[in-house]
Amino acid sequence: MSDLLHISSSPHVRSKVSTSSIMQTVLLALLPATLFGIYNFGPHALLLVILSVASCVATEAIYEKIVKSKLTIKDCSAAVTGLLLALNLPPTAPWWIPVIGGIFAILVVKQLFGGLGQNFMNPALGARCFLLISFTGRMTNFAVPENAWGNVVDTVSGATPLAALKAGESVDLMSMLIGNTKGTIGETSALAILVGAAILLATQVIDCRIPLTYIGSFAVFVLLFGGHGFDLSYLAAHLLGGGLMLGAWFMATDYVTTPITKKGQLVYGVCLGVFTGLFRIFGGSAEGVSYAIIFCNLLVPLIERVTMPVAFGKGGKKS
Repeated sequence: MSDLLHISSSPHVRSKVSTSSIMQTVLLALLPATLFGIYNFGPHALLLVILSVASCVATEAIYEKIVKSKLTIKDCSAAVTGLLLALNLPPTAPWWIPVIGGIFAILVVKQLFGGLGQNFMNPALGARCFLLISFTGRMTNFAVPENAWGNVVDTVSGATPLAALKAGESVDLMSMLIGNTKGTIGETSALAILVGAAILLATQVIDCRIPLTYIGSFAVFVLLFGGHGFDLSYLAAHLLGGGLMLGAWFMATDYVTTPITKKGQLVYGVCLGVFTGLFRIFGGSAEGVSYAIIFCNLLVPLIERVTMPVAFGKGGKKS
């Protein structure tokens, strides 16, 4: 009997999936959007990607060396943060923007709160919002670089499809699907992002609960309050434009900053859709995904508290 009974602390069942393997899969899934962004916007976009990833990895390594803690750069989480940050930058951003953003993301948002698993918001989006507030002009200049390799649709200088849509102008849905439009490095091609999302779903790194709830609730909000009635073209432009697809599939699904309960994830997705709709339709900016995700990250503890399953037995839910 003594050979069969083993006493140990929880968890008693452990997954064989490691943090590094999950992060490597995320990097693979981000590859289509990254490669298309580099093709679309040219060598400067590649430089921004390299600097962003390098800054995040170097900041994590230097900080952990200073505080004499375990080196964690091999888990690739810093590389994922750097790549996500780069994909949220305009292709004309100066070289120092991803460096400052990478340091802020890793040092302020992640490491000062205890490292991976302790951060209260998505580090990449926290850094992007910091950069938007600090360097608004640099972060909202979406002009196409002169040495761009792709066939980017050239409309009003610096205007994105969402900005054109908010101004009442027409947009090209096919260009938005493929990605031949202005925007940040990684958000323009909805098709490339969906290919990456399929990789995440196929490898079971994420499930579709949060992304579909997010996109679905946002779609309902746009139809009800967008001012265009049941206009499917207007809805499609909102779904394909801006950072919605990138945010829904790659940042709203971050393990650390999302609820752990199934009901909580549904509530979280609805909150994301509503806040994104509020920011886009009624806000001064054409975009709103970054701020919506950051704000909802702060609501996660409350969402988990009210959606936590009630235990049976003493103190549990009474019939």
